[in-house]
Amino acid sequence: MTDFALSFDAVAAQYAAARPGYPPQLFSTLEDLAGVPLHGRRVLDVGAGTGIATRLLHDRGARVVAVEPGPGMGAQLRSSLPRVPLVRAAGEALPFAAGAADLVTYAQSWHWTDPARSIPEALRVLRPGGALALWWNVPDSPWSAEQEQRLAARVPGHHGFGVAVDTESLLAEFAPAAARAHRRIEWTRWVPIDAHLAHLGSRSYFAALGPERAAPLLAEERAELLARFPDGELEEHYTVELTVALNPA
Repeated sequence: MTDFALSFDAVAAQYAAARPGYPPQLFSTLEDLAGVPLHGRRVLDVGAGTGIATRLLHDRGARVVAVEPGPGMGAQLRSSLPRVPLVRAAGEALPFAAGAADLVTYAQSWHWTDPARSIPEALRVLRPGGALALWWNVPDSPWSAEQEQRLAARVPGHHGFGVAVDTESLLAEFAPAAARAHRRIEWTRWVPIDAHLAHLGSRSYFAALGPERAAPLLAEERAELLARFPDGELEEHYTVELTVALNPA
């Protein structure tokens, strides 16, 4: 999994440009479940990548520190968010004092960690009553299942979104005293097919292939999508799977 995680460095600019963001309702729901507003709170955004969630947390007034192990992804984040502190580290070993954070977030990144180590580490750096928030954009457009089946058959290393389903059971195993809550938030965006393909190309299993091997596979997918969406645009529907665990006071 480490090789796949670090493969993002090769497509960092593409990742930043093509990956979807998150709807405002996600952050309002996060505030409700955490029991505090984001404004002024000390937030560690772990696995921050190019800073997609980091920026949105910062825009809501959070005092964010981005935590990202990948040098390429971190460089992309620093170029777009030069005033946000950036720390090179992984979720299993956070270089922060106990109780340093009000909130630890993992946006589309927790599945790259070992939960037996990353959950206790998150609870260590959280203040009593602080919150660990994990979320993923899971594509569920009417046509998404067919696309995932094609990718699973054609693309080496393809993997789905099972961790979003397993999150609560993993938290129950490794943080049994933490109160947990789960919410689903639906949203959509319209994009050109080429923008959608750029998003696919930024996934780890395409990035790990390299551009020469990925190009013909993406071309096949482009033909499939154009047959279904001849006007060249499509609607991406997502469900954000959000789980919040409260550090025992």
